[in-house]
Amino acid sequence: MKKVARRMLYVILVLLALVVLGWIFTDQLMPSAYGAQGRALPVQPGQTPLDRAIEPQLAAHPGESGAVMVSDGLDAFALRAATLRAAGRSLDAQYYIWHDDITGRLLGREIWMAAERGVRIRLILDDMDTAGKDHALAALDAHPLIEIRLYNPARNRSGPKRVLEMIVRALHINHRMHNKSWIADNRVAIVGGRNIGEEYFDASTEANFHDLDVVLAGPAVDQASAIFDRFWNSEAVIPVSALTQESEADIERFIANVNVESQREDAKVYLERVARDVPVQSYFDGTMKSHWSPNMAVMSDPPLKWEKETRNEWLVEHIAKQMGSTQKQALLISPYFVPGDSFTQKLVSGVASGKEIGVITNSLAANDVLAVHSGYMRYRKPLLAGGVTLHELRAQPGVTTDRSLLGSSGASLHTKAYVLDGSKGFIGSFNLDPRSMKLNTEMGLLFEQPGLAEELAGEYRHLASPALSYQVKLDERGKLVWLDQRTTPPTELHKEPDSKAWQRAAVKVLSWLPIQSQL
Repeated sequence: MKKVARRMLYVILVLLALVVLGWIFTDQLMPSAYGAQGRALPVQPGQTPLDRAIEPQLAAHPGESGAVMVSDGLDAFALRAATLRAAGRSLDAQYYIWHDDITGRLLGREIWMAAERGVRIRLILDDMDTAGKDHALAALDAHPLIEIRLYNPARNRSGPKRVLEMIVRALHINHRMHNKSWIADNRVAIVGGRNIGEEYFDASTEANFHDLDVVLAGPAVDQASAIFDRFWNSEAVIPVSALTQESEADIERFIANVNVESQREDAKVYLERVARDVPVQSYFDGTMKSHWSPNMAVMSDPPLKWEKETRNEWLVEHIAKQMGSTQKQALLISPYFVPGDSFTQKLVSGVASGKEIGVITNSLAANDVLAVHSGYMRYRKPLLAGGVTLHELRAQPGVTTDRSLLGSSGASLHTKAYVLDGSKGFIGSFNLDPRSMKLNTEMGLLFEQPGLAEELAGEYRHLASPALSYQVKLDERGKLVWLDQRTTPPTELHKEPDSKAWQRAAVKVLSWLPIQSQL
């Protein structure tokens, strides 16, 4: 027994030594091949279909940005494909996740076809989700007009060496790029909560999955492009060609497979939606509910967020300032909600001063990250006792959620937004948790525009409806109770709804661990 304990101690000491060495020599362990500096291509009046579609609206709203909310998943997919098909100069896109599924491959096909007709493509992906995808990435990157770069990548792409590198660089590799943007011709930008994957563009009308994008025109697009360029030219971003390369045969095989796949039955629902007329100008000419204002700004964390001297540039500083201006009402939507003692106290104090404060987040059964729920659950009672209204989204019916400690793949709620005083708010990638505040890079739209705020408040009310969420309260004994308000009177549930015993036990154990700063 003593020998086993001694060996375990040796293993722990070796791992700690590796992590410490990685922390000391992290710069030397980073891939050293940086790509050439690059910039967004300047707009050219009337040059492309997107130019011609957007210019009249910009002329009618000088100095203002236009914004349109997109909550429907199929619309979100179709809009990305349609803007790329209408583009004539460029596509700049950055994503935390680009799944190797039907939607990811269909958009990959759109990218290839756009490059074939002369559109320059730049793509930044976070490396955390690229394991096993090097063949596809290198095949796309081989096109002379397509370049793909990876954020904070592992030099070793597979096998034991990759695992060892992950251990050695554990402290540094924990910083990820959670940004999400799609910028076509530097004229139209799509930012928000969606990654690229089937769950984000869900074609089902029954699944209880919710996400949100905002389509932008005007000066806000220039801001999104400037953010992209800053990441593109950062030391944190490495060309995929410096990490892996494919043969000509591999490239031809990849393209052939994607073309065949586009004929599959499950591809039709997406391609048929794109095949319908999706006139981009309709998003801003009054045909759809568009909102114009000079008070819109796309903001992001700096790419080297781990350098503490950049703290004044962190997105959380701008969000905290805007939230601090709340006078009457704050409605918060956050899939991962770990407020911490300080923010919990601010919310409770806000209620005590007469403000209405509501929060919507995932229930345990709807949350794909058990560790996050373990960090959130300890704040429910203080929030409720302090008068904060709390709703938890139901799990997706008939969907088995892939759960992990720190991953993200199947939560019911993925919208990250808030609205304040019916006039201002935020839509983007930022969760109200320590990871978004301090570790990941995040981005989104901060705005002051009553029409957009009212539409976002409507989304909050929709998510909080009895059909989609439970309301969480305290009973007369101070115990948590979940109200299912689909029945009259409401059904009272006294344990985490729709959850299994092992899930409740797991989050209880996880809540004892000192991991909150990583959630």
